Amino acid sequence: MNFTIRGNRNSRRNRSRRAVAAVAFTAAFALTATACGDDGSGAGGDKGKEGSGKGEITFWDNNGGVRTDVWKEIIKDFEAKNPDIHVKYVPIPAESVQSKYDTAIQGGGLPDVGGVGAAMLAGISAQDALEPLDDRLSQSSLEGKLNPGMIDSVRAAGGGNRLFTVPTSASNGVLYYRTDLFKAAGLEAPTTWGKFYAAAKKLTAKDDNKFGYTIRGGEGSIAQALDAAYGQSGIGSFWDGDKATVNDPKNVEALKKYVALYKNNTPAADVNNDFKKMNAQWDTGQIGMLSHNLGSYTDHVKALGEGKFRGLPNPTTDAGVRVQVSNPVDGLGLFKSSKKKAAAWKFIEFAASHESNSKWNKSAGAIPANTAASKDAWVNEAEPTKLAAAALNDGSLKIVQLPYYLPDWNTISKADNEPNYQKVLLGKMSAKDFLDTLAEQLNKAQAEWNDQNK
Repeated sequence: MNFTIRGNRNSRRNRSRRAVAAVAFTAAFALTATACGDDGSGAGGDKGKEGSGKGEITFWDNNGGVRTDVWKEIIKDFEAKNPDIHVKYVPIPAESVQSKYDTAIQGGGLPDVGGVGAAMLAGISAQDALEPLDDRLSQSSLEGKLNPGMIDSVRAAGGGNRLFTVPTSASNGVLYYRTDLFKAAGLEAPTTWGKFYAAAKKLTAKDDNKFGYTIRGGEGSIAQALDAAYGQSGIGSFWDGDKATVNDPKNVEALKKYVALYKNNTPAADVNNDFKKMNAQWDTGQIGMLSHNLGSYTDHVKALGEGKFRGLPNPTTDAGVRVQVSNPVDGLGLFKSSKKKAAAWKFIEFAASHESNSKWNKSAGAIPANTAASKDAWVNEAEPTKLAAAALNDGSLKIVQLPYYLPDWNTISKADNEPNYQKVLLGKMSAKDFLDTLAEQLNKAQAEWNDQNK
């Protein structure tokens, strides 16, 4: 695989970006294997305490409602082995967890443990709310048992120097398609963008409420939009020097073509759909294709049954180039303000252990961070995971690494630009203006990051 890492003047920036790029290689390696001390003040000046290793701890699930059942199983297992510790489980929906953390950092009320993915890690760690975990990890039963690439990824997302979250899973982008609908329509699998657009058109019968595709217009829409743009343009790097490539003319044309699907070959409700609504809509069986990730595979099996759909890696260009935007690694963070850090760390250690990590990722259909869990038999049974491994190793895949290390990334990609993307879908803003605005904000954030890390 080819990875483009921008040249820089200082070694700290180089280390951070090398770590970001390294996860793509190591994730490929992991898939191949399965298929074949700081005294910081903390948020609000509260350093927290170690505690006795007993008592009640609070855990915020950053994908509450979606993975609640499996977390309750893991918590039950944990409490059985640690009867002196009780875990208060709080499910926080993915679309609101960032604002929930920000509010708690400013006003108090942070949990002891929380799910903190790479996409939001920089913003939270920049507020000094998370406990560095390097020493705890090196002295724990998890030492040497977690995917090195995932560790590199979350370390880089947090600034490149310290580990602020223990990685638990990673996921790849997937194009799901209804094999039964494709067969009935005489369509080939959507392995190229040309076949994708042809299928989206042919499978649409708006009068019968049938559509070729469902497009994500609500919460979390930006990464999917960029995935489609870079996937079609074939551009393999997010940066050219210190300038974002998002508004490259090739990406502009690609995005224009992609958003033209809205309401022509997609439901009108898509403009407000987050991933949960989008997935539920696809699972009704009236829509031909869906772009999401490995995490929804098991849900589709439950809704549609085996044999009615497949999950493929991103389509290739006509030249056979496959480009995919990176998916963030998820993990568990220990908050500095916790008064029961010893007990909270026991829970993190248990959740990332072989049995628990395998149980969680099997439920989610994701790639385990625990290397022993990644070798469990269920990993090979999920076709999208095996196909992702093949794509990562056949030389056709370029991975565009999103700049999770920028503290402003989550704000730029969500609060600032999700409303703008909805305007694009509704025809109230051009794809060029949208991408130009996004590029301007990213370039400014990158310049500020450069200044702070000289």
